[in-house]
Amino acid sequence: MGDLLFWHRLQFGFTATFHYLFPQLTMGLALIIVVFKGLALATGEERFATAARFWIRIFGLSFAVGVVTGIPMEFQFGTNWARFSARAGGVIGQTLAMEGMFAFFLESTFLGLLVWGERRLGPRRHFMAAVALFLGSWLSGYFIIATNAFMQHPVGYQIAADGTLQLADFWAFLLNPWAVVQYLHNMMGAVVTGSFVVAAVGAFWTLRAVHLEQAALFLRTGVVAGLLASLLVAFPTGDQQGKRVARYQQPALAAMEGRWNSGPYAELNLIGQPNVEGRKLDNPVRLPGLLSFIAYGSFSSNVKGLNEFPRDQWPPNLEFLYYGFHVMVGLGTLFIALMGLAAAFLVFGRLERIRALLWALMLAFPFPFIANSAGWVVAEFGRQPWLVYGLMRTAEGTSQLVHPGQTVFTSLGFAGLYFVLGLLFLFLVGREVNHGPVA
Repeated sequence: MGDLLFWHRLQFGFTATFHYLFPQLTMGLALIIVVFKGLALATGEERFATAARFWIRIFGLSFAVGVVTGIPMEFQFGTNWARFSARAGGVIGQTLAMEGMFAFFLESTFLGLLVWGERRLGPRRHFMAAVALFLGSWLSGYFIIATNAFMQHPVGYQIAADGTLQLADFWAFLLNPWAVVQYLHNMMGAVVTGSFVVAAVGAFWTLRAVHLEQAALFLRTGVVAGLLASLLVAFPTGDQQGKRVARYQQPALAAMEGRWNSGPYAELNLIGQPNVEGRKLDNPVRLPGLLSFIAYGSFSSNVKGLNEFPRDQWPPNLEFLYYGFHVMVGLGTLFIALMGLAAAFLVFGRLERIRALLWALMLAFPFPFIANSAGWVVAEFGRQPWLVYGLMRTAEGTSQLVHPGQTVFTSLGFAGLYFVLGLLFLFLVGREVNHGPVA
């Protein structure tokens, strides 16, 4: 059973992580496209319309690959996680169906209108199509987040006589406070990704001294949006998300900080190596009292350590969770610093002349993808060993009809397919960037 659970988790984790590389970009670009289309409509300047057309093409490529890579995840609910689907499907099936029927079709329909319908629709209706694409993209994200939030903090359900989970209060489930906070944090992370990509293309063109009008526009938009989104990821959305973990998932908070002993004035660990067998953090660099303040609003608040909880309630991949959390937080801090520095030079009109900073902006675009992936690692590994927190353990959700050999075989197939799709995506996007903003 242990091997079976490991392979099922590995396959779903791999497919979900690779798939999410693309939706985070499309959700971030959807907002930026609306901004460009709105400015084009308000000012009548062609440069904004040209910028929107370019990013609509990138959005289309990312959307197409995201659809293909997301399909296997739908099947895994019925193959790898059949017992979970049978028990919790009466609840999570609602939002998964809504994501497919409403958000996905809304998004794909208006993407087609944006790509091919500009001349027929005219500027105003084309702008409205961009708004509809944005709403579809972000609505799709909310339905997925609401599904995950139920697994993190289940509300609005009842347990039927046969032991299955059934929906008792639709609005309590859909408007789960955990979902609202997690959604805002996630979407700001997506805007960070989109902004860094936009700024990277602008920096690339500036360094090559080509398409300078569009390059300057991309730099300004990417830096301003990236700075604002990076700040919002940290506060208030990240802060509120951390407070919910501290309240409802205390073993996860302790694991994220490598904390074994309880007590007030809890230190925030900047660096250290978790020693699980020794139940301590080796070589720590700490800020005294800061964890108590961040988690509970008071330096004297007691923060429980892992020793307070039974070992079977600890996240099993504690080291991975600890490092994932610190990678996420560390990169988020660097994002604020980089975009803050770029914004300062932008205000003084010198950004295009600081080549070292342009190189940094150009090379930084992969790191938001890493930070967002690390954030999901923290969310999913922090929930362990629960599949639905407090109600169903992960080991109870797997399918007993799919043996490890089948899971390994299909995982290798997915890896090969995703490798080809990834190369194709990079080639097509690179061709668009080299070609420039004009269709």
